[in-house]
Amino acid sequence: MIKTVVAGAAGRMGRRLVDNIINSEDMQLVGAFEVPGCPLMGSDAGSVACGQECGVKITTAEEGLPEGTDAVITFATGGVIELAREAAAKGASIVIGTTALPKEVLAELEELAAKGARIVQAGNMSVGANLLMSLAKKAAGLLGDNCDIEITEMHHNQKKDAPSGTAMMLAKAVCEAKGWNEEVIRHGREGVIGARPGKEIGMHSLRGGDVVGDHTVIFAMNGERIELTHKASSRDMFSNGALRAVRFLATAEPGKYDMQDVLNLK
Repeated sequence: MIKTVVAGAAGRMGRRLVDNIINSEDMQLVGAFEVPGCPLMGSDAGSVACGQECGVKITTAEEGLPEGTDAVITFATGGVIELAREAAAKGASIVIGTTALPKEVLAELEELAAKGARIVQAGNMSVGANLLMSLAKKAAGLLGDNCDIEITEMHHNQKKDAPSGTAMMLAKAVCEAKGWNEEVIRHGREGVIGARPGKEIGMHSLRGGDVVGDHTVIFAMNGERIELTHKASSRDMFSNGALRAVRFLATAEPGKYDMQDVLNLK
């Protein structure tokens, strides 16, 4: 059994992770963290997530990883690098689904991996979204310069960052296929903008309701248009991807990976 800790266990994503871990055949929940002051502190994590007691109480990360922890999963907005440092020091792997991480955090994750840590960090843990990324990159390379590229993304009205981490991953994948600098990414349009330049990726963010996550990459040409779309209807897809990443790291060499590595899409 892979002994696993979930950070942000009382949140929407954390609850799905806890539920899926409890009901998995090869993983065991051994820790559940939340921020100080969380009203559910001290509650049974399983009861909070799915009404099924598991014997693991929600605590703060300050109490430290339980002895024998094999893996840590976090989608939380805070405490990412601190968790990564502790996981690395104790020989546990860490899966990070948090989006919009600062450059300094990403740089330190690389350093930890170079020193022997096992890390999967990705802006989207979904198998389908990562397949979309692979397909978009392939299409961008095949279509050459004879198409205009636009990316749209929509999420729920509580999402903090824009554009989404997945949308930026898609744009970067297209840039890599085209050999373009990321400066070609244009965030929205307003006013008299003139003719659309050839080397440009339009980026557009929509927010509303309880949308889990929709992403579309549009390749528009004269006389035809290709649209590649992924729509998320449940957070279980992110949870299932994160658990798949944990299993991947259980046998992986030390290093920093993404979901393209986990799914062997590279």
